[in-house]
Amino acid sequence: MQEITKWIATLVAAEFVYIFILETVMTTSDTTAKALGLDPESLKHEDMQVSMRNQGVYNLGIAGLSLMAAWVADSKVMLAAVMVYIVAVAAYGSMTVSKSILVKQGGFAIVALLSMIV
Repeated sequence: MQEITKWIATLVAAEFVYIFILETVMTTSDTTAKALGLDPESLKHEDMQVSMRNQGVYNLGIAGLSLMAAWVADSKVMLAAVMVYIVAVAAYGSMTVSKSILVKQGGFAIVALLSMIV
């Protein structure tokens, strides 16, 4: 696998670690509210915090899988599968929450997929 693809996958992982931090560590912060387009007051509800933390753990898993596929397994097929999953979830988010999610959450994954083709 090309080094550039591995580094783009690392950017994908970094983005998902950041999302993990927002959703799990900084659950009630104004930064989280702004980044996710949520009302800061809604983040103060315990059920919302539990849901956000749960989702954050999934995002950390995506980061781990991205790094594992690129650097440990050095598997183009595994990395492509993770990137396609990310783009699919981002596409769903763009249809259900905000159109900008496709670029914000799926942008680096799309670039990673394109770098695998080149």
